[in-house]
Amino acid sequence: MTGGTMERWKVGKILSIVALSIIPSFHLSAQTDVRLVEALRLAQSGQVDSGRSIVRRLLATLSPGDSVYPQALLAAAKIAPDAPTVASYLNRIVVEYGAGPWADDALLLLTQLYWAQRDPAQTVQFAERLNRDYPDSPLRPRANFSAGRAYFELKNETRGCELIRQALDGAGDDVEFRNQVTFYAARCSLPSSTTTTSAPAAPPDTTAKTPPAPHAFAVQVLAVKSAAQVDDMLTRLKVMGFDARVVRDTTGFFKVRVGRYATREEAQRAQQRLKQKVGGQPFVVDEP
Repeated sequence: MTGGTMERWKVGKILSIVALSIIPSFHLSAQTDVRLVEALRLAQSGQVDSGRSIVRRLLATLSPGDSVYPQALLAAAKIAPDAPTVASYLNRIVVEYGAGPWADDALLLLTQLYWAQRDPAQTVQFAERLNRDYPDSPLRPRANFSAGRAYFELKNETRGCELIRQALDGAGDDVEFRNQVTFYAARCSLPSSTTTTSAPAAPPDTTAKTPPAPHAFAVQVLAVKSAAQVDDMLTRLKVMGFDARVVRDTTGFFKVRVGRYATREEAQRAQQRLKQKVGGQPFVVDEP
């Protein structure tokens, strides 16, 4: 290997390492096609060129109308050699497949990409588009966390705090993410001087009955007796941004459910998203 060839090889390896760190949400479970899962696995294990080769072949052979095509664009973005190429693939998903199940993933990754590049204006642009166009997306808390900090840099504390609070509300049981958001939420606390003096409150009515807990709806994704299957599904759902949990019934089945929605309509929208992204036959259930 000549000196010039060696130098080009080193530069290529450095670009590969940088590409894999551009987007924080580099998770295998976010893909549903086995060929793309393998491509990302190879890239994550250091065989980036092999992973890119698989994705390139897929993009060359698949019809743009194939449901796997936007997934392939997403995988290509995750292992692209530089930030402009990452952004190009992700913008294609947003523009050409905006009605599909992967557009909110692309917007989240664009938000995280520009935040990683310390571009607050672009960060808030894509996060706000995710909030506006995909209000039911479970990925909004992650995007809002990046956008909230970007608004702080843009000196818009009001909007920054709104998004940080929304991110905290949507953190679910992800302790690590909740702790990260809580650190920034501290700067949004209202000062004690904002409290006002008012007439003393009336004593509580001790005869009043405790109101019943509000009724809720959830989406059941899986019902099995295998703990391993449950763990796999929980991991997959968490990576995709869904707030998943396990309910065990008296017959010994583990039931994986997503969300607690106030209305059946909200649950049905989540059901459609889950069917598109996870497959199977998810269905809406009532929860007391």
